[in-house]
Amino acid sequence: MTENKGKKTNHRFKAELNRLLELIIHSLYKHPEIFLRELISNASDALNKARFLELTEKEIIDKDSEFCIKINVDKDKKLFTIEDSGIGMTRDELQNNIGTVANSGTLNYIKEMQEKGEPVNADMIGKFGVGFYSVFMVADEVIIETLSAKPGEQAYRWISDGKEKYTIEEIDKTSRGTKISFRLKEAQEEFAEEYRIKSIIKKYSNFVDFPIYINDKKENSVEALWRKADEELKPEELEEFYKFVSNDYEKPLDHLHLSMEGAVNFKALLFTPERAPLYLFRDINEKGLHLYNSRVFIEDNASEDLLPEYLRFIRGVVDTEDLPLNVSRETTQHSPVMGKIKSILTKKLLAQFEEWLKNDREKYEKFYKNFGQLLKTGLNSDFQNSDKIKKLLCFESTKTDDGKLVTFDEYIARMKEDQKEIYFLTGENKEIAARNPNLEYFRKNDIEVLYFTDPVDIFVMPNLYEYEGKNFVSIEKAEIDTTKSDDSSPEKLDKKEMKSILKTFKKILGEKVKDVVESKRLVDSPATLVVDKDGLDPQMERMMRAMNPEGTHFSQPKILEINPGHELIKNLAVLQADEKNSDTINDVINQLFEAALLIDGNLENPTDFISRMTSLMIKATK
Repeated sequence: MTENKGKKTNHRFKAELNRLLELIIHSLYKHPEIFLRELISNASDALNKARFLELTEKEIIDKDSEFCIKINVDKDKKLFTIEDSGIGMTRDELQNNIGTVANSGTLNYIKEMQEKGEPVNADMIGKFGVGFYSVFMVADEVIIETLSAKPGEQAYRWISDGKEKYTIEEIDKTSRGTKISFRLKEAQEEFAEEYRIKSIIKKYSNFVDFPIYINDKKENSVEALWRKADEELKPEELEEFYKFVSNDYEKPLDHLHLSMEGAVNFKALLFTPERAPLYLFRDINEKGLHLYNSRVFIEDNASEDLLPEYLRFIRGVVDTEDLPLNVSRETTQHSPVMGKIKSILTKKLLAQFEEWLKNDREKYEKFYKNFGQLLKTGLNSDFQNSDKIKKLLCFESTKTDDGKLVTFDEYIARMKEDQKEIYFLTGENKEIAARNPNLEYFRKNDIEVLYFTDPVDIFVMPNLYEYEGKNFVSIEKAEIDTTKSDDSSPEKLDKKEMKSILKTFKKILGEKVKDVVESKRLVDSPATLVVDKDGLDPQMERMMRAMNPEGTHFSQPKILEINPGHELIKNLAVLQADEKNSDTINDVINQLFEAALLIDGNLENPTDFISRMTSLMIKATK
């Protein structure tokens, strides 16, 4: 260590760091090795920033110093140091980067995970900007010595036991970068062994783009894997590299290796994860695509500029020579090069998904069950590729086994010869949707119906007008083609009886319904509710209600269809001839209507429903 130059100043940690440290340490006690991955990752970031500064602004101190990471361990004294020749920190940066938790929501997130009984995975920690603090799993006191690479800055020493306070003092240090040193806890002395450090580097950090030295011996590969020929890539190094760039602990589902020359020149190595993150629609400081210019690191989250929103789960590296280095990181998004790369990446990824769909259905369905919800949202934003996205969409249907999916092409291939439309039904899940009485006509006539059960389905449906000339039609809409219905059945009410019973229903229900009509779709059920052709889809209505549980409940009047061939409807037609049955008829019709509401998921007052049902059962048992 260097000698003191200035007085020490005392500071207190912010953002409940003490509580956060306690949570991290107790959540990760089985994985203390993670501290080294985080320190190396931070050192790599610092080196990338220094190299970028040197290439763009040309002003950097200690220019002849090698861009590298040095680790020294003393087995006997249990001392550990890690030093980089990176960007270093000013006093303000030292306080902001080390004295404050980078993400104020981190503590709340970890608490939320624990309350739900979900594990706080060791591989999550680096995503929240708190990776440095994992060092306190293996050390009681940590010393940081740092000098900014920018000319004219002062060097500083930071010391803390990771509890409430830390100190900062000026020191003499001439080499740029940051050095972290500490004595290992007795229980963690394994990390003073060279072989242990080597195994951790191989596991987590083998592809850091800078040399890593352990006691002056280089240990990592330092290889730009994306620049190798595809046939040279080995499965094990692809898996290692994916884990390095993604912070994932599982192997990827697959990779896509590109080397493009033409209107834009770039190389890319992209990975589709094995499974979706905890929050698919809400990234929490997720690192997506790493952007390089001729192996010079630009940024580690270029997904927003290089991928459409619906493909943001892709991880990997893009390296182009066409992006000028003197363009700041904040303005890279405005470069036309980025737009061209984005267009090519999107088309190549969609083509890869289609290839899985055709030749490896098991892989595709695994991918789709993880990321299908996000993929569907592309219909609302990427109109240029909407036809490609439509080909990739899959759904359960009345003709698929549980868990199996059908594409639109497969649906059309097995449509009946005279069928002109693609029928669908929305619902919370397949099991609930399958009990919908509106399916009865379609089951009787062996017509396949798609189940739209994802919450996002109702938002993408407006952009699914048709496919291959076939219109999409909800079977919950009033006007559907039921030309196969057998209206001449002698078991049904005749026209006069039907007209009379419809009049009775309308009189009793009044404004509760928009209309009461004869049903052509019901086979076994007495009644069902359907939506007017211009009305909201029932699933959308349910979602609007769920989004505003405390406010006014939105409810649109629906059309009640009654089955002229059902025994109950025929009995009502007979009963209405005698006025003394009016109370019973009134109760039965209201009960039929509320039963339809119950099936529809819109019954707001079950108490009246149960009370009326009890009354009817008493009458039936006298």
